[in-house]
Amino acid sequence: MNEELWLTELELKGDVVTLRPLKEEHALELVKAASDGELWKLWYTSVPNSECVESYIDFALSEKTAGRSLPFVVINNATQEVIGATRFCNADLVHKRVEIGYTWYSKSYQRTSVNAECKFLLLRHAFEQLSTIAVEFRTHWHNQGSRTAIARLGAKQDGILRNHRKMTNGSYQDTVVFSITNQEWSAVKHDLIFRLNKGSQPNVVADFQQSFAPVKTCKTRR
Repeated sequence: MNEELWLTELELKGDVVTLRPLKEEHALELVKAASDGELWKLWYTSVPNSECVESYIDFALSEKTAGRSLPFVVINNATQEVIGATRFCNADLVHKRVEIGYTWYSKSYQRTSVNAECKFLLLRHAFEQLSTIAVEFRTHWHNQGSRTAIARLGAKQDGILRNHRKMTNGSYQDTVVFSITNQEWSAVKHDLIFRLNKGSQPNVVADFQQSFAPVKTCKTRR
């Protein structure tokens, strides 16, 4: 058994959104979704624009082929439009750990139930189908909205990687690491279901776009 078999391509469907495998033909739809809010301008996130969307997809698919990642586009069930992206990444079959990252949503869908449902679908698959022992989240120290929203999911902060990466502007990124363990999943699951059943919860499902690469060059490697 290898990591590629562990992360098998699939579709995850919820009431509001569906997570479909990322394909090369999603390029224009991704740029359109990111244009809602010009998300690539956020210096601490990595969101594709028209100049780098092809390299963004190429890297995601190469990681998928290597068995380390499973990238998705986020589809609005009502309109069937692409409204964002997310993925499993840094999969570790030996230790049964995986990260959820590279997450972003069009501005119009931030602070709605979209993020909560996406995370519920991904976490449920990770813990109940992949038998993961821990799911990790990482974000930039300065992305306070992301840090708050990750914590509200029920994730606990594991620590901070100081001077973790060098940015294209010459600064160094401190990366905040969070995780949810398999023992914690039951409580997190019930809390997410409770919140989703209550409808849109702005304070709970606040968008958290994760920081993985400098935006200006649309660098895609970790």
